[in-house]
Amino acid sequence: MKKEYPEEIKKYLNTLQYERKLSPNTIKSYEENLEIFLDFIKGKSIFEIKQNDIEEFLGKQEKTETTKAHYLTVLNSFYLFCIDEGYTNYNPCEGIPMPRLIKKIPEYLTYEEVDKLLNIPLNTAYDYRTKAMLELLYATGMRVSELLSLRYTNVDFDNDFVRVEGKGSKERIIPFNETSKKYLQLYLNQYRPMLVKKGKNYQELFLNNRGTPISRQGFFKILKNICITTGISKQISPHVLRHSFATHLLNGGADLRVIQELLGHSDISTTQIYTHVSKEREKEEYLSSHPRSKKE
Repeated sequence: MKKEYPEEIKKYLNTLQYERKLSPNTIKSYEENLEIFLDFIKGKSIFEIKQNDIEEFLGKQEKTETTKAHYLTVLNSFYLFCIDEGYTNYNPCEGIPMPRLIKKIPEYLTYEEVDKLLNIPLNTAYDYRTKAMLELLYATGMRVSELLSLRYTNVDFDNDFVRVEGKGSKERIIPFNETSKKYLQLYLNQYRPMLVKKGKNYQELFLNNRGTPISRQGFFKILKNICITTGISKQISPHVLRHSFATHLLNGGADLRVIQELLGHSDISTTQIYTHVSKEREKEEYLSSHPRSKKE
């Protein structure tokens, strides 16, 4: 914690970390929102705040509705914590409607674009590392943070699955296919030893040119370079591969509940966005194929 926060906020942030076990990034975003709110109330006690203060704060944020919704979620969570701890019996967020959010259909790759992305030239140990990462990411739909934190003990080659720790330290098991298995074994057995540097003994599977675990930024750069060399015009992030995994499974007939489990979504409504993607694709197919769908 950078600033000297009120004791109640310190305890709240500690609760998020040690009891609710939220990820460091999530805790950081909550802390930043609370810091901006404290700057707004300018020295007022957090327990003097009324509903109109919260509404004024949200109204003055030149942000998207999604960001305003996040502010309201954080403040509501904080005040509910304060009520539970006996600091107050009033929640100024109660009764404020959540900003209406328009669900954006996630960006995903076509089958042809996935083939372009995965079929990279294999010349160096780094190429084989990248190939193994991409194949595993598309085969499992895991988050990039889950991929980059994978260790030897997370992979079961006998049963063809990986064990990942997702949001909230929730563990899940994801199967992988023969193609990803082939390149992961090839990388681990032949090429990863070439990336290990003397005196460094990391358990993470994927290493960079310094022999340390590859970072998110490093992986983003790799994806960007592949897109440039293969001529893919879309802005591809690791999350786009996750979206592609889910969309292609759904198009192939996979049950939505199965996709939910594989992705590690706690709520089925989060997974249902992919049904919209599938329906959009059906509509495009219909409009391009039906003889009476063309405008006269």
